[in-house]
Amino acid sequence: MIRVVAFGGGHGLSASLKALRHCSRDLDLEITAIVTVGDDGGSSGRLRVERDALLPPGDLRQALAALADDHPTARRTASLMQHRFAAMPSQRTKPPGERRADRSMDTLAGHAVGNLLLLGLIEMLGDPVRALDHAAEMVGAQGRVLPMALHAVGIEADVVGAAGEATTVRGQHAVAVADGRVSALRLVPENPPACPDAIAAVTAADWLIFGPGSWYTSVLPHLLVPELAAAIVASPARRLVTLNLSADKETSGLSTADHLAALHWYLPELRVDTVLADAKWAGEPEPVRAAALALGAELVLAPVAVADGSPRHDPESLSVALVPVLGSAR
Repeated sequence: MIRVVAFGGGHGLSASLKALRHCSRDLDLEITAIVTVGDDGGSSGRLRVERDALLPPGDLRQALAALADDHPTARRTASLMQHRFAAMPSQRTKPPGERRADRSMDTLAGHAVGNLLLLGLIEMLGDPVRALDHAAEMVGAQGRVLPMALHAVGIEADVVGAAGEATTVRGQHAVAVADGRVSALRLVPENPPACPDAIAAVTAADWLIFGPGSWYTSVLPHLLVPELAAAIVASPARRLVTLNLSADKETSGLSTADHLAALHWYLPELRVDTVLADAKWAGEPEPVRAAALALGAELVLAPVAVADGSPRHDPESLSVALVPVLGSAR
């Protein structure tokens, strides 16, 4: 058995987990997802404010759905968890005389069913790990989903604008959409309690996988949890970095090689064995190869993007690239 731990959040981690599920056709994998807990936008952000949620559930929900079994009942349950309540229809569409709801009281609009389910399980069981394990059983998850920390964290960044002025931006969503270059990234609090089960998974892993995903708000935060960072450095596992296909707003101006340099900046002790990139999207390969070598890694180029030309990872193609890499650990 090959024990694989994937770090991230949101759509990037989801693509990685789907690819790992495909890899399980050829390799005997034990998959663990360790998910960032800094989300403060959308439904998760509302629950953090309105319910003082212990953990923002959105990224955790997406990881569970990505690992869901292919059995029809499990797939339907995963689809239900991903279902998002729409806003109430306009009052103009209601028949004359029908009682009209106050749209300001439409508290379900925008919430994902799975977010509410996870929040309820955490409140009922009093333990986020037990809640996630229970939800994983509901979707027949082909792996385990764990939070990187035991409570929600804040993400804070110093962002340098076009005129060279530095501004402190607070909140995961605000950092993700901020105009300018991120010059420093912090968690609030700076020393959140790491999830013990996550530490144990890292310690026992054969492979640790970082990316793809939003670099500053989904990937790098794991390296800022002191206990988790120490476990990553001390783990005997091999380490793989899957690079993004293009820069997003929070990494605007960063080259592909700069993404790798950021890993070293925030965790200088980190050593990497393999960097996986798409040749079409990586640009000139030599700077990327040099940046990978600076981390101790070999650069592997493979077609991992979807066929329509958009900068999204295709889970099937990504799995084809991952199988020979992960299999080399045996």
